[in-house]
Amino acid sequence: METVTTATRTTMKQTLSDILLDISWARLSTNYFGRSRSWLHQKLDGYNSKGNEGGFTETEKVALRNALKDLAERISTAADKI
Repeated sequence: METVTTATRTTMKQTLSDILLDISWARLSTNYFGRSRSWLHQKLDGYNSKGNEGGFTETEKVALRNALKDLAERISTAADKI
């Protein structure tokens, strides 16, 4: 008897689901990556720019992490001014 296992892949979109609707991904894509919103949405869905499975490279993950941290800091600074 053969056991079949299926690997479950978590997309970046699933990872970021808590903040997904609260961020302007188009602006983030343009301002931090210099890319189009469709490029970022493909990456968030786990695909590379050619539509193949792939998602973010390690370098792009670092850039996304830094972009979100920068945005968090800017939000915190704005909140402190209130």
